[in-house]
Amino acid sequence: MHLKVSLGRLKSKYGLTLETAPPKVAYREAIRKPVSQHSRYKKQTGGHGQFGDVQIDIKPLPRGAGFEFNNTVVGGSVPRQYIPAVGNGVKDYLTKGPLGFPVVDISVTLTDGKHHAVDSSEQAFRTAGRLAMSEGMPKCGPVLLEPICIVTISVPNGYTPNVQRLVTGRRGQVLGFEAKEGWSGWDQISSQMPESEMHDLIIELRSLTLGVGSFEFAFDHLQELSGRLADNVLAAAKEAAEKA
Repeated sequence: MHLKVSLGRLKSKYGLTLETAPPKVAYREAIRKPVSQHSRYKKQTGGHGQFGDVQIDIKPLPRGAGFEFNNTVVGGSVPRQYIPAVGNGVKDYLTKGPLGFPVVDISVTLTDGKHHAVDSSEQAFRTAGRLAMSEGMPKCGPVLLEPICIVTISVPNGYTPNVQRLVTGRRGQVLGFEAKEGWSGWDQISSQMPESEMHDLIIELRSLTLGVGSFEFAFDHLQELSGRLADNVLAAAKEAAEKA
């Protein structure tokens, strides 16, 4: 609301119109199914070439588990000094998955590979790790995740039913409400709401409550987003990438 007032002043006082956009939502992506992927990076450039060959298992982890990289290579098929490079290549890829967002809640295990006595290097195996991820991840059933916030709304109790409808109308879930401690005649409504639905929540809340309602929020968890809403997010991200 402060931003809207400031923008209005700039326009009325100075004739200055600014381009605005809603805040970016920190979408993430994860995978639904495991995949084994074999990839080889080979490049010959006249002198020493580049050679790295890896076999990895990509698996989903429970929501909120983060990322883990494991190694089960035996027999020296991938020399020990090159194994961290494979992990670094995997991390390089995870900054932007097949849907265009950072990848979370995933486990990658290096299970086998091959090396060349002359042409193998840390950089070659790093590239091979990144290549294996880029070839394997689209097969893993990537899914879009959106951040969900815990939202606590404070309003006079006469407005509580209207605020509950406001929450559900923004794809939120009302968890319950109770009298606000120390505030006679006020309720405190607990809910969960997608972050994407919150950028102008205060405007509608103030309108419903004659300007007195307020809320606090904090990130709670990531939740799968599918259907038309997910398609719209992906289309917007693709358009933004093309303009960049």
